[in-house]
Amino acid sequence: MSVFSTQLRLRNKDVNLYRRLRTSRLFELMQEASIRHTEELGMGREMTLDRGLLWMVTLQRAEIARMPEYDELITLESWAGETMHLLFPRYYRVLDEKGAVLLSASALWALVDQETRRMVFPDRYGVVIEGEVTGHEIALPSPPRRAQGEAVARFKVPFSYVDLNGHMNNTRYFDLAEDLIPAASEGRSLREIAVEYANEVRLGEEISVSIEETGAGYSLSGDTEKKIFRMLIRYA
Repeated sequence: MSVFSTQLRLRNKDVNLYRRLRTSRLFELMQEASIRHTEELGMGREMTLDRGLLWMVTLQRAEIARMPEYDELITLESWAGETMHLLFPRYYRVLDEKGAVLLSASALWALVDQETRRMVFPDRYGVVIEGEVTGHEIALPSPPRRAQGEAVARFKVPFSYVDLNGHMNNTRYFDLAEDLIPAASEGRSLREIAVEYANEVRLGEEISVSIEETGAGYSLSGDTEKKIFRMLIRYA
């Protein structure tokens, strides 16, 4: 069974002012685990990036019992599910030092042609990732609905938010969201998050963001002339 596993101790760069793991950093760690595991499986940059193919995440979700905290030693696990035509499912778990599950997550990834920005058939390029069933999988993500109401903010993509794929990195959408909604700055405990990345935004482009409060959480939508992202965040 091929399950990627890595341990790390959370440092000051990893946590927010409440000494909990930052949401964007959590998704960065999961992204890094996905890349490292893919490399271990023989599908690294020689098979993708060096051939003009980009890995892009399309949907993500996480169920959180407790966010890990500053100086805590955690284990991050990641494994691939069975490929779904054009999409690569991937699963994640974060465990504490005693092996208790702090959170579980899932994502759908795709291979995209660097020039056309369209999904490609992985088998045409020999990109094959065997899936695993561990029994620890949570449901795969589905697109959150659009937030109702008028746009409440406009956000211009800065240089520091753009990654090697040439667009605003997926993890930065969590920073954008938490800067706009009060629950994060109030220190409320995150319990669930789901996000769809529908289209890219590039350096200097502006996103109109709408926010709708929904009971214990928020729906957020970001748009240009196109649908960019949809996000659902729930708190304790």
